Amino acid sequence: MMGQTAPMREAAKHAILILGALIVIIPFYVMVSYSLKSPREIESNTGGFFGAQAPMVDEYCVKVGNPKEDCLETPVIFNYSQAIKKAPLFRYLLNGVIVTASIFLLQVLIALPCAYALSKLRFWGREFVFSLVMFCLLIPVHAIALPIYIMLAKIGLTNTYASLVIPWTISVFGIFLMRQFFMTVPDDLIDAARMDGMSEFSIVWKVMLPTAIPALLAFAIFSVVAHWNDYFWPRIVITGDRDLYTPPLGLREFQGDADGSMWGPMMATATIIVTPLLVVFMLAQRRFIEGITLTGMK
Repeated sequence: MMGQTAPMREAAKHAILILGALIVIIPFYVMVSYSLKSPREIESNTGGFFGAQAPMVDEYCVKVGNPKEDCLETPVIFNYSQAIKKAPLFRYLLNGVIVTASIFLLQVLIALPCAYALSKLRFWGREFVFSLVMFCLLIPVHAIALPIYIMLAKIGLTNTYASLVIPWTISVFGIFLMRQFFMTVPDDLIDAARMDGMSEFSIVWKVMLPTAIPALLAFAIFSVVAHWNDYFWPRIVITGDRDLYTPPLGLREFQGDADGSMWGPMMATATIIVTPLLVVFMLAQRRFIEGITLTGMK
């Protein structure tokens, strides 16, 4: 009897995993498919995954404001060329790289010493401080957005790179994740470094940092994905300077008026924005899983 239930349990687990994977993949499937189709095929939900790829010589293409010569192109060429020509997409991508890289580097500079202190140093109130870190994990970003915006506005930092970076330089999740990883590092390694005359600051960057690469890669995935895809905060602090738009804000360039949105170019832009994240995640997948696994060992 037990031998029969084990395969059934495994089959049920795989079925649940497959269902979850489909729920996650379907939006990406629709996004890529719409980026390859003509407006008529998108509205009527026809043409399969790739669409007919026939020249878009019809009244609808011109009606939504496109030149007649663009309507002679196939949908895939039209959509992706519009994604590049209608808005300075590469500028937005560069802004995204600058913002996410700056945030991550500053988060690491703060999170590593804090995590080291909370995991390896003995001082009065350490557990209370760690409890505050855990409490901060429960505070939603939207609850503190208005006070932060008012503060930045009063010192004149809105519509700047600083307004996009400064509020996220302290990551309580990063401190928690790195603290959990540092708990798995043997104390003998730190004691040996101290006996060699290394200061606590040197131990953080010369001993703990090299051992924390898997956890840092895991944290990098969380941090970069969260801030690369963030629409809420940039939409608040970037109100006038179009040159500071991040990739999600760039999607607003394809919002239509009474005639509807440019769904094809919008989905092409979304595909271009998402592709770097997918490539980075696939390259760092093994280290990402290793980092998440190690942080939960103790």
